[in-house]
Amino acid sequence: MAKDGIGHIHNPQRALREHLNRLIKRKDIIMHWLIFKYLTTAAIVVLISEVAKRTDKVGSLIAALPTITVLTLIWLYIENQPESKIASQAYYTFWYVLPTLPMFLVFPAILPRIGFWPSLGLSALLTIACFTTLALVVKRWGIGLF
Repeated sequence: MAKDGIGHIHNPQRALREHLNRLIKRKDIIMHWLIFKYLTTAAIVVLISEVAKRTDKVGSLIAALPTITVLTLIWLYIENQPESKIASQAYYTFWYVLPTLPMFLVFPAILPRIGFWPSLGLSALLTIACFTTLALVVKRWGIGLF
């Protein structure tokens, strides 16, 4: 042990142990926060699916609300992300939602004809095609989605 310039005894092992304890506590807080975010987000998805079992229209209405996006914006804000990052998240969400919309018309139309999984697969391919097309079109106006 050594004395510092003002007469305090410096114990490097104790200092290291205290530093590690602070880091562990911080990691515990971060882990609890992540678990809270996962559980909250999962609870919303489960709620939507349970409501949809009982009433299509209300389940669809709840699913159509930008709940997950709003939660994402809240999580970013609480985690002290810059306003530019939060604004960018909202901005790009707008552009990424647009190419998903045709899927919601095509999927129910083809579902009775070809079944669930093929309908879902074709709808996903349609969404990819719509996204690619949209990205190429808006690139002309300086909006980079890739």
